Amino acid sequence: MTYTLYGAEVSYFTGKARAFLDWKRVDYSEKPATRDVYREIIVPRIGWPVIPVVCGPDDELLQDTSDIIDLLDARHGPPSVFPETPVQKLVALLLELFGDEWLVLPAMHYRWTYNRDFAYREFGRLSAPDATDEEQYEIGRANATNFEGALPMLGVDARTAAAIETGYCRMLDELDAHFAAHEMLLGSRPSIGDFGLFGPLYAHQFRDPESGKLMQERAPNLVRWVKTLRDNKAARPGAFLEGDTVPETLLSILRTQMQDQFPCLADTARALADWAKDQKPGTPVPRALGKHAFTTHGARGERMIFPFNLWMLQRPIEHYRSLSGGDRDTVEAFLSGIGGEAFSRFPDFPRLERVDYRLVLA
Repeated sequence: MTYTLYGAEVSYFTGKARAFLDWKRVDYSEKPATRDVYREIIVPRIGWPVIPVVCGPDDELLQDTSDIIDLLDARHGPPSVFPETPVQKLVALLLELFGDEWLVLPAMHYRWTYNRDFAYREFGRLSAPDATDEEQYEIGRANATNFEGALPMLGVDARTAAAIETGYCRMLDELDAHFAAHEMLLGSRPSIGDFGLFGPLYAHQFRDPESGKLMQERAPNLVRWVKTLRDNKAARPGAFLEGDTVPETLLSILRTQMQDQFPCLADTARALADWAKDQKPGTPVPRALGKHAFTTHGARGERMIFPFNLWMLQRPIEHYRSLSGGDRDTVEAFLSGIGGEAFSRFPDFPRLERVDYRLVLA
């Protein structure tokens, strides 16, 4: 079963999907998402310009990395990227949520603050591979307008930039200490959490030159993990740690997630519930629902309210709420050690699903 991955080295989420396809030993070829690919394939069939997109052997199109990984992980058999034990599976899903939806702040900040010219050239080379260097730079600058312009919407501005850098550097230190002792997040097998973190840490922070230099100097063990997942085309299934163990070296990152990301998610849930009161099932959900205040590493800012984050949050919530008996007790005890009441007591919100590649009310 041969697949085609439409994506780019410069792309956050293409990195996540590619690393999974390589580790899973899925038979695929990659085609750069040029202007022609967007015009002839992606926009007509998906509805808007987005990558990565995976085309399956029966011409099915998959879009969104979580959908891609869920389907192909099940279709292509074990080993799976989803741990079977309750605490490890929860942690893997939480770290996927953290990588996909929260590390976008440092990833976008570092790219467009310290690596802008590099990004222009990468965008131009991808879009118009036959153009001159000068033409590629100008094309890349034009194509990057929406990405650069997204920083204030994400809450990345003068009020929060220093705190974002402080928090990111602390995370580099924490992950470096973790990968000094462990090959992957939860043992020697990559989980969905590894691929969630890999997207931003590879495509933005490792490849972009200035942030790459910072990672090389500050976190060599993290760099080794990045390179392992980047180059992991061999059969190396590995194993998750026995006894549903979560390394102590991950706990501070999970505490940060509970302190920073989850209040923002709770605000988002309330906004979605208010908006959905008069809406019918199947109604498309807006990409943003106004603005709200948020705090990251002690700095207060303002950002757009993104309902898509809640679709990602549903993954760990549904796992958590499926547990009972001793499994539930074990997870509750773990959550109490990371300030996880923000998760275990998360307010109810309207369920979301994706139909025809778009977010709708279930």
